[in-house]
Amino acid sequence: MDYLVILLVFLVFLQTRIMDLKHAVYCLAAQSGAVALSCLVIGLASGEVIHGIVPAVLTLLVKVIFIPSAVLRIIGQLKDERESVSDINTNASTVAAALFLVLGYAIVNRILPDAAGKDVIAASILMIMTGLSLMVLRKRAIMQIVGLITLENGIYLLGLLLTEGLPLVVELGVFLDVLIAVVVLVILTSRMRLSFMTTDTSIMKKLKG
Repeated sequence: MDYLVILLVFLVFLQTRIMDLKHAVYCLAAQSGAVALSCLVIGLASGEVIHGIVPAVLTLLVKVIFIPSAVLRIIGQLKDERESVSDINTNASTVAAALFLVLGYAIVNRILPDAAGKDVIAASILMIMTGLSLMVLRKRAIMQIVGLITLENGIYLLGLLLTEGLPLVVELGVFLDVLIAVVVLVILTSRMRLSFMTTDTSIMKKLKG
């Protein structure tokens, strides 16, 4: 499990440095794959095999295969496949991620000093906060989708760890909500590309009356 935590932290920091949209989606798929493995390990460690296998399979199908494939299809139709942010925003994202990791460990040591899996909890908090920062600091709708899925991965992993296996109905409901939300976002992003020939959300400011 320690190696999976290290991999998750590395992928989150890598996300803050990536400018190419395709590479960002590949990184997200790798992160989701690591989350799927983490779900399996947590489920098996808690003795709840079904609660380890089901979320792992759902994560692989939805977040590693379906969502990245849909987003990559949109990216393939774009002329510019890079995020239009400055180095300042990129560096700010990386510094913020480092602060989020420190904050995560501080929260765990203060609130849950005797909890098992402190590293996983801290990594989950890192993913949640970094996902929020990507949604705020990045301009391309696709990068904001990446931030949203990163945020959801962190929340789901944290909930799975603290409850030692969510009820099956709750797990299915969570993935259905995420799937619907991302499908809507993908459709809106595709319509934005057709209407404005870009997925840069800053262009929406021109629509103000």
